[in-house]
Amino acid sequence: MLSIQFIRENAERVRRDMLLRNADVNIDRILQLDEQRRQLLQQVESLRAKRNAASKAIGAAKDPSERELRIAEMRLVGDEIQRLETKLRAVEDELQQRLYEVPNIVDEAVPRGPDETSNVVVESIGEPRAFDFVPRPHWELGTIVDGLDIERGARMAGSRFYVLKGPLARLQRALIQFMLDEHTAAGFTEAYVPYMLSEASLLASGQLPKFRDNLYRDAEEDFYFIPTAEVALVNYHRDEIIPPGQLPQRFVAHTPCFRREKMSAGRDVRGIKRGHQFEKVEMFVYCEPEQSAAELDLLVSRAKHIAAALELPHRVVALCSGDLGFNASRTFDLEVWAPGQGEWLEVSSASNCLDFQARRANIRYRPAQEAAPRHPHMLNASGLALPRTVIAVMENYQQPDGSIAVPRVLQPYLRTDLIPAVHPAPAG
Repeated sequence: MLSIQFIRENAERVRRDMLLRNADVNIDRILQLDEQRRQLLQQVESLRAKRNAASKAIGAAKDPSERELRIAEMRLVGDEIQRLETKLRAVEDELQQRLYEVPNIVDEAVPRGPDETSNVVVESIGEPRAFDFVPRPHWELGTIVDGLDIERGARMAGSRFYVLKGPLARLQRALIQFMLDEHTAAGFTEAYVPYMLSEASLLASGQLPKFRDNLYRDAEEDFYFIPTAEVALVNYHRDEIIPPGQLPQRFVAHTPCFRREKMSAGRDVRGIKRGHQFEKVEMFVYCEPEQSAAELDLLVSRAKHIAAALELPHRVVALCSGDLGFNASRTFDLEVWAPGQGEWLEVSSASNCLDFQARRANIRYRPAQEAAPRHPHMLNASGLALPRTVIAVMENYQQPDGSIAVPRVLQPYLRTDLIPAVHPAPAG
């Protein structure tokens, strides 16, 4: 969250950034509440001082009638303090709630624009493969290799669920293991985290209150199913002061992700590109503020490394102000080419959230032993997300008969260089 002091001292910047984000946030009301809070605090402190002085005077009074008079005066002061404190709590509660709803500031380097149409491709790597046949989409390939069953998945759980089996289940597992191996070899610490978290954890990470409707929740317990491992890793140091010399900390975690997205019936209907449950390998960084720009570059490079190792055509896209996520100040997406669908698929979003989440989670660190605590910066990136990476491998490595060649880096994991066709390819 943004501190009230930052908003107070940078009101015009914050108003501008909310407009750039298309965020419906009333900064004037927040400033009004902040002024009320400060005035009430001043009044309460003044009355408390008056009550303390009256208490001393009562103790020093010799005349019983004088004592009674002063006691009556003190009761009136106490009643007024109680009234003001009640009002103060109401103001503070509203102020806190409104602060939770303010998104992060926009980095000055972020392209300006209202929506995804203003995003900017900053780098393209690799040329799309030239096929001598019409490339098939992944849902056809999944049937040919007998590895994808959308119909039975939907029968089990409803639309947007599916079953990967046999070679495609192994392909996804191989991709996950390959990604974890690559990131840990680069110095990231692997973490196994809870898949269900408390409401306080979701609030600290910035998922609540804004995204409550997108979260799956246990109806009887205070548990929310994670939409990404980022949410858990934000909370790893919640309410802590990290000792000197322990930053940066870089984590990588594989988890399932659960999201109640309201998906359009006419969008991405075919295949497994969008679902309520999916797998992801997530990278997460705690660092000192002066390091966060370099750490963002590192996360982007790690995502690119995976795509390059898989020899998938990919590109880096700078998100514009109107397309930034709630927590992010700056974001780069990594997209891979899916020739069977003829489109670019986002497989990673690398974001610098500055100290936004650290403030919500009450996380600080000491730069030196005797130094005052500061809020660290936090960053996250997919490294990469499934099943879209599975889709890209299937569609880029497909053969004329519908079989799928295995990328060289995955062959040791799958112990084969080909996922064979089991059923004949459909005509046409």
